[in-house]
Amino acid sequence: MYRVKVQILPKDGVFDPQGHTVKGALEKLGFNGVKEVRLGKLIEILIDVEDESQLMIQTKAMCERLLANPIIESYQLLDVEEVP
Repeated sequence: MYRVKVQILPKDGVFDPQGHTVKGALEKLGFNGVKEVRLGKLIEILIDVEDESQLMIQTKAMCERLLANPIIESYQLLDVEEVP
C-alpha cells in the first residue's frame, strides 16, 4: 500500500483569479515583496497496488481523468511513501 501526495496548480500563463486576489490582500496587509501567488490543491491518496510502477500508472490516470483539468492545470507527484 502506498500514500502519494499530488500537487495541482494552474499552468504557467493561465490567469489564477484566486492567486490574484490573495496577492492583492497580502499587499493590503503590507506584504509588498510578494510578486506572485498561485493557489492549487494538495491531494493525498492512499492506494493499494502491487508495486510502485502500478502506483505511477494509476496516479497519472487519476490526475489526467479527474483530479486535474489538463487544459489549465498541471500536476506533480510530491511524495510517495510505502505504508504497511
